[in-house]
Amino acid sequence: MHRLSAWLISLVFAFFLVPRALAGATESNATTSCDFNPNAQVAVEYQRIAFPDANKMLGKAIPYGKVWAPGGKPLALFANTAVTVEGKLLGDGAYTMFVIPEENSWTLVISKSTETTGKYDKSNDLLRIPMQYGQLIQPETEFTAYFAHTAPDQCSLRLDLDKARAWVVFRRD
Repeated sequence: MHRLSAWLISLVFAFFLVPRALAGATESNATTSCDFNPNAQVAVEYQRIAFPDANKMLGKAIPYGKVWAPGGKPLALFANTAVTVEGKLLGDGAYTMFVIPEENSWTLVISKSTETTGKYDKSNDLLRIPMQYGQLIQPETEFTAYFAHTAPDQCSLRLDLDKARAWVVFRRD
């Protein structure tokens, strides 16, 4: 009887608790994409991180003027078509992206490196793009990235955190 109980507990653990634990560990990964057409897309994978106290985010936990990799991992950019980002040409391929938040502006750093450990190396900078910037009405306690179609062959990558929204335009070349 003791063996049967141990076996049942192991079975319950394997089928119910392990998948839940694994799902919880991967919930912070998120992906957003812009489909210009069925054969031309850009996608961004990023760490969705929550900040329970909105008053301790930007300028405090995330210092102004410093290169930041959300969740300790840069955003990964994948493009299977050439695009321009705010007028600067970017060929198809894989890249990493970092953000430099300021109080009233953000800069997007696109790196030729595909290393996703979170280590920033300025020598790998490909583009530094001043982002358009605005204020949200309600604070966003979770770092969120998403694409919005704004015109044919054009998407805006939007980054939200606290009351800040920064964005850049990607156009299919």
